Amino acid sequence: MEFLLRSCASEDADALGDIFYRAVHEGAASRYTAEERAAWVSEVPRGAAWAAKLAASDCVVAESGGVLVGFMSRQGAHFDMAYVVPEIKGTGVAGVLCAVLEGRARAAGVTVMSVEASHLAEPFLARRGWQLLRRQVVERRGVRLANCVMEKQLIPDGLRKSA
Repeated sequence: MEFLLRSCASEDADALGDIFYRAVHEGAASRYTAEERAAWVSEVPRGAAWAAKLAASDCVVAESGGVLVGFMSRQGAHFDMAYVVPEIKGTGVAGVLCAVLEGRARAAGVTVMSVEASHLAEPFLARRGWQLLRRQVVERRGVRLANCVMEKQLIPDGLRKSA
């Protein structure tokens, strides 16, 4: 699959809301109940609050054929959102988005990144060197959701070994 990576732009907000909603309600259906998915995201995010959340983060999007297919974001040292449309799962797009975001964090001087990862994201992140710190249950809209806290040590570019 060919795709273009770029920084998120303000006009991407609605499309990223659609991706977020679809990734949770379709992509996570095998691991979370309908009630859990509705608590995670009850409707497609839209409006000023959603746009402000994206604008306040370092957000990278993947575009294929002029259509947005995924995005990942961080706020400082916290890996915040990581979502792709269900039909591209397993194509490598998420791995490249993750590598770009980690590189941006490293360039900004971040040495340790953290995340609260879903059941689906945990194995993906573990394959990329993220370590499980603990499992937890959080409450969202009165529903208990299981996830895990993970972190990754980022080695500064100057200290990484050459292959």
